[in-house]
Amino acid sequence: MLFPARKMQTMPKALLTGITGQDGSYLVELLLSKGYEVHGLIRRASTFNTGRIGHIYVDPHVPGAKMFLHYGDLTDAGQLTNLIYNVQPDEIYHLGAQSHVRVSFDIPEYTGDVTGLGTTRILESVRRAGGKARFYQASSSEMFGASSPPQNESTPFYPRSPYGAAKVYSYWMAVNYREAYKLFASNGILFNHESPRRGETFVTRKITRAVAAIKAGKQQDLYLGNLEARRDWGFAYEYVRAMWAILQHDRGDDFVVATGQTNSVREFVAEAFGYAGLDWQRHVKIDPKYFRPTEVENLIGDSSKARRVLGWEPKVTFPELVRIMVDADMEEAGLSPVGEGRRILAAKGFSIGSRL
Repeated sequence: MLFPARKMQTMPKALLTGITGQDGSYLVELLLSKGYEVHGLIRRASTFNTGRIGHIYVDPHVPGAKMFLHYGDLTDAGQLTNLIYNVQPDEIYHLGAQSHVRVSFDIPEYTGDVTGLGTTRILESVRRAGGKARFYQASSSEMFGASSPPQNESTPFYPRSPYGAAKVYSYWMAVNYREAYKLFASNGILFNHESPRRGETFVTRKITRAVAAIKAGKQQDLYLGNLEARRDWGFAYEYVRAMWAILQHDRGDDFVVATGQTNSVREFVAEAFGYAGLDWQRHVKIDPKYFRPTEVENLIGDSSKARRVLGWEPKVTFPELVRIMVDADMEEAGLSPVGEGRRILAAKGFSIGSRL
C-alpha cells in the first residue's frame, strides 16, 4: 500500500521507546536536528537512567523545549494506549526491549513479555488510535541465527536465543498489522551496531572499557566467552539515520541494515588492544559462563535493498569503529586518547558534538 506524502504540522512529533539507550540517544539528536518534537518513554528507577540524553535534555518548562519524557513500561498496555492517544505522534520508533542476548537465556519469560508482547501492545494502541502513526520496529540480525550468511530480507529466520525468538514474533506482528489493518509498519533488521554509548555489558563496549582500564592500571584481566563468533559490526550513529529513512519511505516495508563485512570477537579484541599499544593475549581470559547455550556463529548482512531504495550506505569501517570506541573510553577513564577517533568522525562528515 502506498501512502501519500504526509501533510504534517510544522513541527512533526515522534515517540520513542528506548530513548535512553544507545540508539534512542542518537536518534533523538537526529530528530531534534530535523525540527521534530520528540517524546520518549522511560522506566521509573530509583537512580537516574538518562545519562545518554542528559547533554540534550531541556527542562520542559523552558520555552522552546522540544523533548519530553514520559514514565511508562512496555508491559503496561493501558499506559501505552493513553500515551499514544495524548501525544498523537506522526512517527513511532519502537527501540525498547530486553536486548541482551545472553541474559535472555536467564530470563526468557520476561524477554518474551517485553521484547515480544511489548510490540503487540504498541501496535494495538496505534490501531485503536486510528492507525495514523508510522511505526518502526527495531528488528534484529539475531532473528537469522543459524541461517547461512549472507542474510537479507528473504533469508529464513532461525533464532538461537529467547531474544531472537521474541524479535521474530515482533517482526511478524508488524507485518501482520501492516497487512491486516493497513498500518504503516516497517521492520529495520539491523545487524550489530556499536558506539561509545553501547551498554557496558555488551561485548564490544566491555572490550573497549577494559582496554582503557588496563591502560589506566585499574584492571589486569578481561574475561570473555566465544572469541570465534563473527558479527557484522557498524556504527550506531549511522544506523539511526537508516531508521529515519525507513519511515520516510512511501510505504511500510522491511529493510536489512548492515555493512556486509564480518569480523570475529577475537579480531575486535586484537584491534582494540593493538590500537592502544597492548598485547591482548596477556590480558584476555576465557570464562565458560559467557558462552551461550546455543551460539550464532556468523552474521553478515546484505543491505543492497536499503542502499538501492533508501540511498543509505555505511561510511565507518570496522577498524575505524574500534578506534572511535577505544578513544572515547580512554577519555572517560581520564586518559589521553590515541587520537584517531574524532579525526575519523570529522573526516566522515559527522558532527556528534562533545558526547560521542
